[in-house]
Amino acid sequence: MAAKKPGQPEAQAEQWPTPNYPNIEVFIETAGAAEVNALFSSLKEGLDGLKGPRADQGKKVGKAIERTEELLSYLLQVREKLEADRKGKR
Repeated sequence: MAAKKPGQPEAQAEQWPTPNYPNIEVFIETAGAAEVNALFSSLKEGLDGLKGPRADQGKKVGKAIERTEELLSYLLQVREKLEADRKGKR
């Protein structure tokens, strides 16, 4: 086995936890508009504080967050409509 060289980063799997997509699914199924807004508000605040060369990257990330919010909002509307239709059939 090769020895670890000084300054060599540890394996990526050891640095980052594995994504847990069922948590995201549960959030989307149970969250309301207020929870979605709260989720992204801290990210937006952090992006607003970026300066220098990272500000350009922050703008791109900000646009991606806006688009994600739009899509989640649309999903919430569809979920509410489906729930209303389901209740109407009873």
